[in-house]
Amino acid sequence: MYLGLDLGTSGLKGVLIDDAQRIVAEATTPLSVSRPHSGWSEQVPADWLSAAGNVIDAIAAECDMASVRAIGLSGHMHGATLLDASGNVLRPCILWNDTRAYAQAAQMDADPKWREITGNIVFPGFTAPKIAWVRAQEPDIYAQIDKVLLPKDYLRLWLTGEAVSEMSDAAGTSWLDTGARDWSDTLLAETGLSRSAMPRLVEGSAPSGTLRAELQSRWGFGSNVIVAGGGGDNAASAVGVGVVRPGEAFVSLGTSGVLFAACEAYRPDAASAVHTFCHALPDTWHQMGVILSATDSLNWYAGLTGTDAATLSGELGDLTGPGSALFLPYLGGERTPHNDARIRGALTGIEHATDRPAGTRAVMEGVAYAVRDSFDALRATGTEIDTLIAVGGGSRSNYWLRLIATVLDLPIQVPAEGDFGAAFGAARLAMMAAGDGGPDIATRPDIARVVAPQPELHDDFMAAHARYRDTYQALKDLT
Repeated sequence: MYLGLDLGTSGLKGVLIDDAQRIVAEATTPLSVSRPHSGWSEQVPADWLSAAGNVIDAIAAECDMASVRAIGLSGHMHGATLLDASGNVLRPCILWNDTRAYAQAAQMDADPKWREITGNIVFPGFTAPKIAWVRAQEPDIYAQIDKVLLPKDYLRLWLTGEAVSEMSDAAGTSWLDTGARDWSDTLLAETGLSRSAMPRLVEGSAPSGTLRAELQSRWGFGSNVIVAGGGGDNAASAVGVGVVRPGEAFVSLGTSGVLFAACEAYRPDAASAVHTFCHALPDTWHQMGVILSATDSLNWYAGLTGTDAATLSGELGDLTGPGSALFLPYLGGERTPHNDARIRGALTGIEHATDRPAGTRAVMEGVAYAVRDSFDALRATGTEIDTLIAVGGGSRSNYWLRLIATVLDLPIQVPAEGDFGAAFGAARLAMMAAGDGGPDIATRPDIARVVAPQPELHDDFMAAHARYRDTYQALKDLT
């Protein structure tokens, strides 16, 4: 059997699969995010270890862990987990959706070598500008940095005692030469670091170490349990749903929103604000547009209205066209296509007739328009999408999927019952790392249904999308 662990922003999930890739056990432990200042987003790494322990405890209570051959890891990207020479955490991890380092990111991005080497804009949420912020604002902490780890790789350190990362996650730091799949000594030096502060790199489907004896005995694992390189959350999700070939893509409606497309070669276009990263498989890359607040926007609105997201979605009927209210989902800035850390969200066009369901529709429409922005940005780089599959908690809303399908004018496939997300993808990577032949990585899950667009509404939604873009520009002019 093979265990996949996914460190998400709101919770850590584990799935255990057998040799036929059937899920035989799963468990989740929630996590919270601290936001001490506007634009800040942090977590305490010790909470990740507690959550991982709880998840494995729950799975071990159901299953005999002695037959587990390998563990795969996935997690939210870009986080700055800072360790001293004794391995102690120096401060809370600065997360992917933290935008405090916007000034440092802009300064780095103004130097052409960052885009030339990484293939990407230096976004405020990436790891390197966060270290530059710490250097400027917390010099005492900066002076103690011995290792910089990404969140899932701190889990790996706990599991194996090894400081290791893999290509897909490392590509989101702004320190990786993405074409060469190696750390850039030039860019590390720009933040006062050297290669010694970085974890060793492996491919996502390769072994990165073995489980420590202490943890092996704690849960009854057998000997020599391999821990695979794994992948950043989106690359691991792509492996989970078999999005590994050109033309294949998925749309993820999680805390953030992602439009992810596999690529046959390294083809960066940094100016588009499209992310061009290594995939979790050797010699493959991917491109994606990223929305910082997808279900996060709906959860915000649910809190505002004193209910929950499932209730809000359940109040909606059929898709009938755009409403008068317009929502911009920039609760903590935006990445694709704006690269704008300081922009904030807005709810406009409200009137006496705007009730709670109308507000829900506006929020969902705003996220759908943001997905359309990423779709247009991907196409502008030459990346075409032939098939699109939905993942993430928001994909449980048929209304939201039909809305996005209509805005993109593209059918969306919905997997059959089961979890094919990042934890499942991590488990598949574990199968490959174990050297047991591994799965056919291009195998797609069974499709339960296809959500078709409503072509008669497409032009109306595109007109509303144009209004959305104009509203963004007006809002930007005010900030």
